Amino acid sequence: MGSESETASTSGLPLASDPDCLLCTAERITPWHYEDEQVWVADCMVCSTPMIVWRTHGLPDAELEKDLLGVLERIASERYPEGFWIDPIRRRIPDHWHAHARPEGGFFGT
Repeated sequence: MGSESETASTSGLPLASDPDCLLCTAERITPWHYEDEQVWVADCMVCSTPMIVWRTHGLPDAELEKDLLGVLERIASERYPEGFWIDPIRRRIPDHWHAHARPEGGFFGT
């Protein structure tokens, strides 16, 4: 694996990373629900909802984004069995792909 600012991809090549990006550093500040080579899912420290983060700094193509959102939907259905919605707006960190699963009819997690 590379330096702390790199994450190895499944191809063995380092993924794009920004050492100043909070999502790239991926500190375990809140509970984590899932992680693999491409993504991690943890509670957002601002809104307390499950948030999926692509390990690569940047934005995925539409097909990959659909696959990544499928991971978040699986976790959200466990957290919010009464329903949820996916919020794709990147308010605070617009250049690193991530999305939130919010409770049906709500914005903040419980």
